[in-house]
Amino acid sequence: MNILTWHVHGNYLYYLSQLPHNIFLPLDGTGAGDYLGRGSSFPWGPHVFDVLVDDIPSLRLDCVIFQRERHYLRDQYMILSEKQRKLPQIYIEHDPPQQHPTNTRHCLYNSSVFLVHVTHFNSLMWDIGTTPSAVIPHGVMVPEDARYTGSLGRGLVAVNHLEKRGRRLGVDIFCDISRRVPLDLVGMDSERLGGRGEISHRDFPYFLSSYRFFFNPIRYTSLGLSVCEAMMVGLPVVGLATTEMARVIENYKTGYIDTDIGRLIDFMNLLVNNPERAGELGENARAYAKKHFSIERFARDWQDVLDLVVNGGSA
Repeated sequence: MNILTWHVHGNYLYYLSQLPHNIFLPLDGTGAGDYLGRGSSFPWGPHVFDVLVDDIPSLRLDCVIFQRERHYLRDQYMILSEKQRKLPQIYIEHDPPQQHPTNTRHCLYNSSVFLVHVTHFNSLMWDIGTTPSAVIPHGVMVPEDARYTGSLGRGLVAVNHLEKRGRRLGVDIFCDISRRVPLDLVGMDSERLGGRGEISHRDFPYFLSSYRFFFNPIRYTSLGLSVCEAMMVGLPVVGLATTEMARVIENYKTGYIDTDIGRLIDFMNLLVNNPERAGELGENARAYAKKHFSIERFARDWQDVLDLVVNGGSA
């Protein structure tokens, strides 16, 4: 298939590009926003293409995948031909609602466009009316030789622009806990909070492997791909018992989640001082990730949706 989508959430797009289809990414020459084409951050395969915005109307496409509200409500009328706007359409919703958590109507409310949620929690919270939808949980890949060593008696946090994104992403929680537990922060602009900067997608699994655990301080957002990647490497995960984390992490087996910050601190310090215990939990986390977050399962789920939406199959 020939699929047009935008460069949004680069890590997710990279995993989506593992499907055996041609993916075209709009490029407007400025490199800004969602119109940067492939960019240079990921090792794209040969079936991922830049396409200049002016050339999009002449493309032979089979499907358009939206990933932001403005793509669906505005941009498609600016860059697609009338014929292309009648093609099968899919909308990936990456997040839970950020207004009221249960009473927010999705922009696809009562639409015929197929909606893909990336977590069951997100699907639970959005009001989509009669819109057809499915949940496709994340799929990730890490190199076989990227495995937990636990050589650093510290935890790792990975959040982009944490200072700017505030309480929803848990900046206050990170700052509080980092005074009582040895934590390192990575991600875009993390230096503003004493962090270690951005780690490339290629290097991230190896960087993860030295840490004793992965800590997710986020109060309310979708399940981060970094959580899945940490589990796949073999790190236990500690975080808040909110959103999809409550479904993914099993206490004392793959990590620990709670809404009591004091208990989280106690558990993290336990892992800091006990690398063997951290390794045991990490092996369980890796087994869970291999079963639930494999790229093969992710690709099958996406192929089912594409067959249903584009080819009229049943899934």
